[in-house]
Amino acid sequence: MAADGVEQNPLSDPGAWATAMNNLGILPVGISGQPLVSDSLCIQRFDPGLGLIAPINPLMAGISLVPPPPVPPDMPLIKEIIHCKSCTLFPQNPNLPPPSTRERPPGCKTVFVGGLPENATEDIIREVFEQCGEIIAIRKSKKNFCHIRFSEEFMVDKSLYLSGYRMRIGSSTDKKDSGRIHVDFAQARDDLYEWECKQRLFAREERHRRKIHEDRLRPPSPPPIVHFSEHESAMLAEKLKDDHKFSEATAVLFTWIDRGEVNRRTANHFYSMIQSANSHVRRLMSEKAQHEEEMERAKEIFKNALLAILTQFEQITAVFTAATRQKAWDHFSKAQRKNIDIWRKQCEELRNAHSEEIMGIRREEEMEMEENDSLRWQLDAYRNEVELLKQEQSRSCRQDDDHTLTHAHGAEAQIQLLQQNMHNMQQQLASLQEKLASKEAELEKAREEHRYLEGQVLALETGWITTLCLFVTVIMSVLSAGIISTFLHVHPFGANLEYLWSYIQRLDSKVSAGELERLMVRLPAMFRQELSGVGATLEKRWKFCGFDSLGSA
Repeated sequence: MAADGVEQNPLSDPGAWATAMNNLGILPVGISGQPLVSDSLCIQRFDPGLGLIAPINPLMAGISLVPPPPVPPDMPLIKEIIHCKSCTLFPQNPNLPPPSTRERPPGCKTVFVGGLPENATEDIIREVFEQCGEIIAIRKSKKNFCHIRFSEEFMVDKSLYLSGYRMRIGSSTDKKDSGRIHVDFAQARDDLYEWECKQRLFAREERHRRKIHEDRLRPPSPPPIVHFSEHESAMLAEKLKDDHKFSEATAVLFTWIDRGEVNRRTANHFYSMIQSANSHVRRLMSEKAQHEEEMERAKEIFKNALLAILTQFEQITAVFTAATRQKAWDHFSKAQRKNIDIWRKQCEELRNAHSEEIMGIRREEEMEMEENDSLRWQLDAYRNEVELLKQEQSRSCRQDDDHTLTHAHGAEAQIQLLQQNMHNMQQQLASLQEKLASKEAELEKAREEHRYLEGQVLALETGWITTLCLFVTVIMSVLSAGIISTFLHVHPFGANLEYLWSYIQRLDSKVSAGELERLMVRLPAMFRQELSGVGATLEKRWKFCGFDSLGSA
């Protein structure tokens, strides 16, 4: 109670209100006056000029593009008490979960505000939410909610900060003057329409940029074709005679003929230009023949090089074959033998692949021979065309003189062209026949060389295998003779064949008793057969006599 007898409202005294909030542990902030604690220490990204958090959109004019300091994810957002002229907003308990929101519609500029006090007017709502940004419209309902449309989208994010606050109008404690507000995104047709207009504008700009880019990359248009005139036709006739300008001139000539510039007055000019174009046929055929000759020479050089390489492969293979023979093979170490064997296999694989390549070239030459037959058939077709043109020429003589003359010139030109083509094809056919004969002779010679080389390889392989088998047989015979000699020397009274064979079979199960007997018979200086026993006990025994000659000496 004041000294002058007038009751003073404690809410109207900022100092008393700040003292009370400090006692409760809440940091107050007001619209006017300095806050008790710095805003940058209480709320990250807090803008005192706006009264709430700073706009989120960094593209807005006047907003610095320097990013704010990072906020720790586990740090809770501290909300403070907000004082307005007509009402006061109290934050919710920080321990409660934050208010939920729906999915944001595209281009949203409208928010739904629910939980308003029953006595809240449009002016009070505007006073609270104008701190978030410019308000375009407020649509208030009678059921304690309203819709607020802002001018920009980032203002909606600022208004969501007020969700969860409890609004109290003035200092009244009446229930109708208090309510917990809830702010959420709202879906408005105006927002959607503006967003679609912006998207269409962006799409038009993108199409315009793409079109400019495509126009920049598009190749330039061909130069326009000049119109026909006698002067231009004379210049074109000179260009047709030039080999370097022939392609450009023929394009102009084709365009003029296609446009219908040919008439009785200009027919002679066009005929002379067509004749000039026809004169290049012989040049083109000669150039083609020259290129074909160069290609044949290159093929011949390539084939000779391949044959030389194949010959060197054969020589290397012969070296490896000589190195694997017994008189040289025994002197190499185990590692050297392994390397020589690997090199020999690689050389044989490369030689076989090279032979296949040469055979492929020869098969291509045989296919070229088959193409000669198709050239003969084309020649016959040209001859038939010439006959048909002659028949048409004889029929056209019965028509009008002008038409007859025009057709005659065209037919003669066409006949000359066909005859020239036929002559060139005959020359080409004759040259191909000569090449075919030479290729056949070379092919037969190569086949004979191939058969000869195959016979030599087969003979070498057969002789090497025979020598190896004989060597193995001799070694086995020597080993067997040594083992038999040792066994019989231990038995001075001799041993029968079955006893001796049973001992040898333990060492080599493939040896038979007949082979042992034949081996001992072939060596009479080392083994001797004697008969021992009487009657039924008579048996043949083999004895070792290799040392008898030494004893007699």
